[in-house]
Amino acid sequence: MQLAHELARRAAALRFEDLPADAVHWAKVGILDTVGVTVAGSTEPCARIVGEVVAEGGGTSLVFGTNGRATALDAALINGTAAHALDFDDCNNTLGGHPSAPILPALFALADERPADGRAFITAYVVGFETECALARGVNGEDFHHYTKGWHATVTLGVHGTAAAACNLMRLDAARTATALAIASSLASGLKANFGTMTKPLHVGQCARNGLFAALLAERGFTANAGAFEHNQGFLEVFNGAGKYDAARIVAQWGAPFDVVDPGIAIKQYPCCGSTHPALDVMLDLVRRHDLDPKNVARIECWTHERRLEHTNRPDPQSGLEAKFSVQYCLARALADRAIKIEDFEGDAWRDPAVRALLPRVHAAAYTAAQFPEDNHLGAEVRLTTVDGTVISGKIDEALGRTSGNPLPPERLREKFENCIARALPRARAKPLADMIETLDTVADMRALSALLAPAPVEQRKRA
Repeated sequence: MQLAHELARRAAALRFEDLPADAVHWAKVGILDTVGVTVAGSTEPCARIVGEVVAEGGGTSLVFGTNGRATALDAALINGTAAHALDFDDCNNTLGGHPSAPILPALFALADERPADGRAFITAYVVGFETECALARGVNGEDFHHYTKGWHATVTLGVHGTAAAACNLMRLDAARTATALAIASSLASGLKANFGTMTKPLHVGQCARNGLFAALLAERGFTANAGAFEHNQGFLEVFNGAGKYDAARIVAQWGAPFDVVDPGIAIKQYPCCGSTHPALDVMLDLVRRHDLDPKNVARIECWTHERRLEHTNRPDPQSGLEAKFSVQYCLARALADRAIKIEDFEGDAWRDPAVRALLPRVHAAAYTAAQFPEDNHLGAEVRLTTVDGTVISGKIDEALGRTSGNPLPPERLREKFENCIARALPRARAKPLADMIETLDTVADMRALSALLAPAPVEQRKRA
């Protein structure tokens, strides 16, 4: 049986009743976090520019954080870009990327156009999450070959997850879902060379649009080769290469457990590249616990995994976006401010003289097997040397919130959500939104939720 059919059979069959309670819980966590960061990202230049080029209008799907409407495909593109604009969206260890940002903008756009209840929405999201992670198990391997080679796995794999999710929400059968997955294979793209620029979030917007596009085409009878994964010129061979993938692993663990449960959703505490987060956790702990003053710190040394360091070793960032991918900037900012905020990457914040003065003191390197086990690519060690020669150090195996076994506390998740919502909507809107998502399995029409994502809710505009 071809891989597209194997994945499609599982994706098309899943229903809400099949989901364990913990999968529903974590799906709600992922939806809450993604809604928040998408609303916050809607004000970013990259999302605004995409919206201007697409030219909102002509549809019923909401552009988050605005009163604008667009076609489902255009809304998926704009909101997908916004979801990743701040690099504040969730991650997943199996995927080696951001699982929710491509899927949920497509599902929200579709649910605005074709009414769906909360149970169907949650199920479709879990289907998409599981599909992209299943593919990741086959192409990543222990060395994360797919990602290391230069593909942005969030989108090269996320486009398949998005297609599967949209097919499930539309109740397409397995045959059409397989076609959508094959179409998505030809629409997959995204190069790590563009990390640190507006094109990185554009990857996600295009992925959300392309995954939905593939599902809509399949629904109407569009054709594709269901062997597009394993063909000698198909996805696996072209993207990974001979001997660099394990097709058998792709369907072997489907739903046992669901990946949204274990390893789960990694919720970001900081609005910058997740590869900087373990070091930031250590740095902030040291700075606060020892009450460190920047002028008394002579040297900062940081060790992270070589795969993480490759795209975060930027000792002299030249823009806010580059600063998000600079472990040196992030650690300097953590020392200077004892916090990392969205504002630290906006405008000319990266030019802050106090932070720039600290950059030459920060030295980043890849950690060795003596520091961390070979299979740990999520840890970090930080060592500070004060001007009087005192050495203070710390290390962790993973950042707080990186797995479901080490979750971000609920109150901190809600605080992040409220701060994100307040960047584009009234702060008071955060509580009803969060409360509705917490009880999403009782929501009869997802448009009730999307109505709260506009500055003036639909009901209020009608009464005006």
